[in-house]
Amino acid sequence: MRASANTGSPSTGEGGDSDLRARRERRSAARLDAAGIDKIKDSEMHQESEQIILLPKEAGAMTLFLLVAYAVSAVAFQGLPSLNTVGAALASAALFSCGSLFATIQRRAQVSLRTRIIVVMLGIVLPMALAGYAMACWVGEGLPWQWAVATLICINAAAAALFDMRIISLFSGKIASWAGFALLVPHAMTYAALIASALTLSLIARLEWKAAERRRQNREARERVAARAEDILRSFEETGQGWFWETDRRGLITYISPKAAMALGKTSAQIVGRPLGAIVDPAPGAEDAERTLAFHLSARSSFHDVEVRAATLGDERWWALTGRPVYDSFKNFCGFRGHGTDLTEKRRSEQQVSRLAHYDSLTGLANRVQMSRALEEILAAPSARERACAVLMLDLDRFKQVNDTLGHPAGDALLKQVAQRLERSIGAAGRCGRLGGDEFKVIVPGDQSRPALGHMAQEIISALSQPYSLEGQSVVIGASIGIALAPEHGATSDELIRNVDLALYAAKDAGRGVYRFYAEDLHAAAEERAELEQDLRDAIAKGDLQLYYQPVIYAATETIVGFEALMRWNHPKRGWLSPSKFVPIAEDAGLIDRMGQWALRTACADMSRWPRSIRCAVNVSALQFANPELPAIVANALAHSGVAPSRLELEITESVFLNDNAMTETMFKALKRVGVRLALDDFGTGYSSLGYLKKAPFDKIKIDRSFVQGATEEGSRNGAIIASITSLAEALHMDTTAEGVETLDELDLVRLLGCSHVQGHIYYKPMPAEDAAALVEGDLVASAEGPQCVRAPRQNLLRKVAVIHNRIRTTATLRNISESGAMIEGLWNVPAGSVLRVEFSPGSVATAQVRWSCDTRVGIEFDEALRRRADGSFSVLSSQREHALKASHG
Repeated sequence: MRASANTGSPSTGEGGDSDLRARRERRSAARLDAAGIDKIKDSEMHQESEQIILLPKEAGAMTLFLLVAYAVSAVAFQGLPSLNTVGAALASAALFSCGSLFATIQRRAQVSLRTRIIVVMLGIVLPMALAGYAMACWVGEGLPWQWAVATLICINAAAAALFDMRIISLFSGKIASWAGFALLVPHAMTYAALIASALTLSLIARLEWKAAERRRQNREARERVAARAEDILRSFEETGQGWFWETDRRGLITYISPKAAMALGKTSAQIVGRPLGAIVDPAPGAEDAERTLAFHLSARSSFHDVEVRAATLGDERWWALTGRPVYDSFKNFCGFRGHGTDLTEKRRSEQQVSRLAHYDSLTGLANRVQMSRALEEILAAPSARERACAVLMLDLDRFKQVNDTLGHPAGDALLKQVAQRLERSIGAAGRCGRLGGDEFKVIVPGDQSRPALGHMAQEIISALSQPYSLEGQSVVIGASIGIALAPEHGATSDELIRNVDLALYAAKDAGRGVYRFYAEDLHAAAEERAELEQDLRDAIAKGDLQLYYQPVIYAATETIVGFEALMRWNHPKRGWLSPSKFVPIAEDAGLIDRMGQWALRTACADMSRWPRSIRCAVNVSALQFANPELPAIVANALAHSGVAPSRLELEITESVFLNDNAMTETMFKALKRVGVRLALDDFGTGYSSLGYLKKAPFDKIKIDRSFVQGATEEGSRNGAIIASITSLAEALHMDTTAEGVETLDELDLVRLLGCSHVQGHIYYKPMPAEDAAALVEGDLVASAEGPQCVRAPRQNLLRKVAVIHNRIRTTATLRNISESGAMIEGLWNVPAGSVLRVEFSPGSVATAQVRWSCDTRVGIEFDEALRRRADGSFSVLSSQREHALKASHG
């Protein structure tokens, strides 16, 4: 904006440049203060309003100019004019002297536009009109008109300088100043000239108004661009995206953003005057960046994103500096100006990405890529001794159950604890990593002995099998480990990993919680396992699985009260396969849930055709139990078959209590709401705890066959264990079922010890659904049939032996033999209780007693048990041979 000379602010030329510099200084001072910029804008908008209608505060300066002009005119007139002329002249000067008062009145907030126009009339139009009137009267009194016109022109020039850019006020005052002559010489021509002048001045005013508007709009546009640039630069600094710096020609800092100074632990004033290199850390590793920066400064060349480490006292901070040389209008070098950006977070992100590429983000252990690289580096060593190492592959047992029951956050927390225990177990002996999921790998460099590796593997299993605390709950898992040695089991990484995987599969097939070394025959086992898995999938899809039912007998009345559903699979090539063969494969392959649901539906459908008094027990795996939909699945199976819920008994193993949590209790309550019975299967063989018997709503405890078998042998403690279980069940109002009863002696014992139910081959073997349906159509009475006691496994054969009875030597045929007895064919009239000597070969004789005799066959029991060789054959013990020889000589 331009101002008059009286204001001390030049309007054009160099004065305009000074005004522009002043504005830049104001904006620079307010760069980091948005309110300051807004104030500048408001001030400039206010000044624009002044240009339109407001009086200048310096309007009083016109008084002195008028008085001087009147005084000079009086000298030229050589006297004073009339009182009328003097009065008009003094009145004009007096009104101009009140200009500051009029300006103050106009600037009051409550003053209306009408009042402001009146003030303009009093402060500009009227004084100018009085000045013109005075000069016109003075001309009439004898003042040369040339002098009067010149004086009036000077007065208008002064007014033009004072009322710059106030178009309305200026031209109104000019017209008013010449109107006095019209009053003095009231002639038509005079009025016509005055009107023509007014029209001309109005046209000029309009043109000037438009030009002023264009200048104002252009200026506002430039101001907006400047303000936008300032806002962008301010945001660039305030948001931490970067900062600015400037140096002089000597390389000394003349400006640095406060944010950058703050990062260095200083103020801007403390850094100004120091070399630019002072903000760079001279620590080792940063010399290259410092040399690069010094080179550009000395060469006066532009540089872009030079990465330097900031000379901070605390955390490490990295900057990227960009700068360019600055020259004045004479091409003289003035210094450098540029900006910097903070690379700290970017470098940390890059380091994090690099870490994620080589380390597991959850456990902090090395990941699959890093472990593979470490193994390849060992196997690529130049000497054979350095290439020796051992690889241990770990897989967590029952981890999926934890994940399914407690959720993924708990699973992640468990993996972290596993990693910590694994690192403590390995120590400095090797390196451990997580491959993904619940699979871990350990690399032990150097030539390792198998006993040492076995000891290490057992320590790992023991450490990982200890209880874990997750969200206030106790969780127990296990671990299976496969071990392979290099170069014995593979010279390349791929070969070694493939073989250690086979060893891990062997460990899992062995019952989990164990370790296995790689062996050549594992390839065939792995192929067989993969083939069985595919065959099992096909069998499920085709419906080739079958349910067999084994009766459960009420011991007191020997009546059939229920069945246990047992899954069977008649493989098209391998024949009947034991559940212990294909059930673990189904669990690992994720097929057990489908098989369990099929077993539930089939058992309920078969049970619907039995008498209502007959129950059926169905096994539920731990993986099925972890499925929150299990109560709904059971309820749907019962609804479709129309079977009462109380007839269905779900057999659950102790493994469901490994994760003692609220979900387990919730599942039990949900199943009991359905109305089914619950039986604890294989009690005493797993992680037995009397605590869960107190909480879990079981209706029955099933005593595992491992306690029943051998219970009748002398010195066995199994009978005491059975008695304790039955007493506990009776106190808790639960039934008991003894499983695997196969002899009459075992049946008598479990009855004597208080078992309420019996299940085993002593009554019935598992049978197809058709046979079970036929069986329950009868009187449901069962009779025990089987051997009196357990006998050792027998080997069938046809072999000629010599038998001596009552000093008569007879040749007979040995049909089968065991460690304790044999069956011989070809003897007549040998009563039970007779003593025989059996000669297997010259010098190999055994003494035996006849236990039964039927036609030409007799069953004998050796006085002393035979010894089974590794190849399966039997040999007579030396003491027995000596006793037989003495008897023969006698």
